[in-house]
Amino acid sequence: MPRHDRGAPWVRTRLRTAPLSTVAFGVLVLVTAFLAAVLPRAVEAYETDGLREGLAVASPDSTVLELRAPAPGLERPEKARADAVSPEALAAVHDGARGLLPAPLLEDPAQSAYGVRTAKSLMAVDRSLPRPNGLPPRFGLFAQSGVTAHATVREGRLPTAGTVTVDTRVVEGAVTAETARTMRLRTGSTLTLPEFPDRPLTVRITGILEPQQPRRSYWSAEPVLRTPALTTNGGRPPQLYWEAGVLLAPGAAPALLDGQGDPEKYWRMAPETGRLTGADASALVAAVASLENGPGLVRMRGVAGPTAQLSTGLEQVVGSYTTAREAITPVVAVAAFGIATVAVVVLVMSGGLAAARREAELALLRARGGSLRGIAGRLLAETAVPALPAAACGLLLAVLLVDEAGLIPSVLGAGAVALLACAVLPVRALVAHRRPRAHQERDDLAQARPGARRTIAELTLLVLAVGSVAALRRRGTGGSGDLLVSAAPVLVGLVAALVLVRLYPLPLRWAAGPAARLRGVVGFLSLARAGRSPASAATLPLLALLTALTTAAFGGSVLQGVADARDRAALLATGADAVVSTTDGTVLPAGLARAVRDVEGVRQVTAVSTTYASEGASDEAQSLPVVGVEPDSYAHVARWMGLGGFPAGRLGVTGGVLDAVASPDVAKRLGRGPRRIVTDGGPVTVRITEVRPRTPALTEGEFLLVDAAGLKGVGGPTTLLATGAGLDAKALRAAVREAGADLAVTLRAEERAALSDTPLQAGAERIYVWAVAAGAGYALLALVFGLLRTAPERAALLARLRTLGLTARQGRRLLGLEALPQALLAAGGGMAVGWATVRLLAPGVDLDRLALAGPAGATAPGGAVLRADLWSLVLPAAGAVLLAGAVAVGQAWWAGRRTPITHLRAGDMR
Repeated sequence: MPRHDRGAPWVRTRLRTAPLSTVAFGVLVLVTAFLAAVLPRAVEAYETDGLREGLAVASPDSTVLELRAPAPGLERPEKARADAVSPEALAAVHDGARGLLPAPLLEDPAQSAYGVRTAKSLMAVDRSLPRPNGLPPRFGLFAQSGVTAHATVREGRLPTAGTVTVDTRVVEGAVTAETARTMRLRTGSTLTLPEFPDRPLTVRITGILEPQQPRRSYWSAEPVLRTPALTTNGGRPPQLYWEAGVLLAPGAAPALLDGQGDPEKYWRMAPETGRLTGADASALVAAVASLENGPGLVRMRGVAGPTAQLSTGLEQVVGSYTTAREAITPVVAVAAFGIATVAVVVLVMSGGLAAARREAELALLRARGGSLRGIAGRLLAETAVPALPAAACGLLLAVLLVDEAGLIPSVLGAGAVALLACAVLPVRALVAHRRPRAHQERDDLAQARPGARRTIAELTLLVLAVGSVAALRRRGTGGSGDLLVSAAPVLVGLVAALVLVRLYPLPLRWAAGPAARLRGVVGFLSLARAGRSPASAATLPLLALLTALTTAAFGGSVLQGVADARDRAALLATGADAVVSTTDGTVLPAGLARAVRDVEGVRQVTAVSTTYASEGASDEAQSLPVVGVEPDSYAHVARWMGLGGFPAGRLGVTGGVLDAVASPDVAKRLGRGPRRIVTDGGPVTVRITEVRPRTPALTEGEFLLVDAAGLKGVGGPTTLLATGAGLDAKALRAAVREAGADLAVTLRAEERAALSDTPLQAGAERIYVWAVAAGAGYALLALVFGLLRTAPERAALLARLRTLGLTARQGRRLLGLEALPQALLAAGGGMAVGWATVRLLAPGVDLDRLALAGPAGATAPGGAVLRADLWSLVLPAAGAVLLAGAVAVGQAWWAGRRTPITHLRAGDMR
């Protein structure tokens, strides 16, 4: 007989039977695979940007690798000494040293330089040079390579060397335009440097240069080469002198060898940061350690000499980045664990929804002799057809969106999603149909009794949660950490969800009795229906909702704590909304306060003058800061800014005694009685009337506030403090520019913005916000799946009740009240668990390192404390309740549009 046709293939038939479900399942897998693939790529991308940004904004003198060796000594012939510092010899060493840099260090040739310099600046005795406190200026001499490619000649020409020996005492030099302006130099000027053995060295200025890229390593690795700086001599009182740099021709290096400036050879290698990634941080630190005191230094000495040393601040810059990353990563991991948990629950629920929809079909196949292996294989093929292409598309989208990151973590994440999506339905079918069944057993939530295996699993989860919370509170997020510590909020949410699932039937039973005695049937039926809902349909949505709400509450509280810490740090950095001060400590121009007060948005302006006093006649050091203020306006500013506010009457002059407000340490030393101190203007008697930990004029350290009218012999104000919530920054700067050129404006808003513009912090916050949003979306989807799981039963019940006289309005109330207990349980439990999680984990979360730029940056007083944010608790919970009610009412409306016959026709298995 001919072979019978086997019919249409199983997979094609099943997919055509439910095309909308197939498409929805594929979209769910695509979105989940995309999130699983893009998360590690986004983390790696912002870590890479953070490292590169940290190296880019760091001062070049802290990032360059500087190899230096002493100049050849007097024991060698003059010709050999001159040859050792020739440009050719130095270039040969530079080429050899750059090839010995260990990976991942690479040199940026455009910003690297080498040459000979005076390690100690030399005094210039020319009378035409500026002398702030009567001290002569000092100059550093640099015979440095590459000046042609890094400067534009504005006046004159570049210096030349000619024939220069150790005995040469006249050389040519060039200075930057800023050095020429500050030091009163021009083309043809000469510098006389007497610190040479036989006669002074004369440097003739032949050119004025304009640096190209002045903030890059060539000019900024030695800042005085670009810009002169005022330096103190360290005396009492300190005296200032100018220090500047002069560029010599590379061939003029031999002329420096006999001077008292400790001449040395140097090779400055700027690191190439464009190819570094976040994963290179530890390798960078190891490479620097090797170069500074390890095998790398031994190899460098092989080309630069046995006494060569290499120094750099690169390890401090990378260490600051690593510290910030270690503080941020565990908090981001909390969001990752939260969204991963909720996504897994949603995928499991999608498989459970499909298994419940095909319960009768699978039971029939099993009863007619279908093997578990055969059924599972068909279901696996059926889910793999949409799941695998969707996961591949999600991976492709992640790679296209974030291109500069490793591929393996993304492939593993998308592959895990595809594996889970394919396995859920077959596994659920295998568990549910291990044995052929004649009828479906009841799975009511109120009748369900947890078994021994579930109890053991829940106790294990409880132990893990307790251990993770204890570890986080003890170790915090500052160490290397582990996955268990980062999963602490999620584990707490899971334990709370399991506890609430066990307690959920109790209030339903308690409320069902009183509701049965009411006249209407809607209340009793809604409670009865809530108790008759399948246990799986109630447990998984509750688990997803509580996990998402806990993650959102914890994340929202962290983000709010970060914002509060940055606000506080910005306030301490300025002391007011705007600060106007002179750059050199001189008195402010007359009329400036009125001009600032007229700027739009300015609420109050107060002038401040600062001087120093000694606490006794025998105390020579004037180290106590005395701040002269106008009492009324300054007290208003202090109250407005929340920095040590006090009544204006606490400052004044009573019987020749100045009433004062002091910091705690000053008040402890001076006491509350009249005390005589000595200021620059003479002795003053003060009496402390109030003690405050800080004040707007001096946010950190000791201070003594007095009425400026009582300070005699002290100059006018040097600083203006302005307050105003919406002051116009452009108008303020314009008003200040019109008053004088040497005035600086500092805005609290700009300081606040500077604390949050690092790629590491901004990227972590962005990922956390999107992770919380995605987790909330998955949780709401889980709630919808839970309602859809029992939708056919509710529709059939509503149709039967309508035949008994139930109105459409009562039907909407019935379905809304039926969904309300679970939504209220999830919302109330989510808020309670979120609050408890923040309280439990707050001691282990270091918000200072998370919020601020680095370990050396400003911190909020007493440390920033993680507190539960009310909106992060209430808004997600209210959204869950509203969505549950909206879905239930929408289902009632949709069911009401269909006739009861549609739901009650013969043979309907619903």
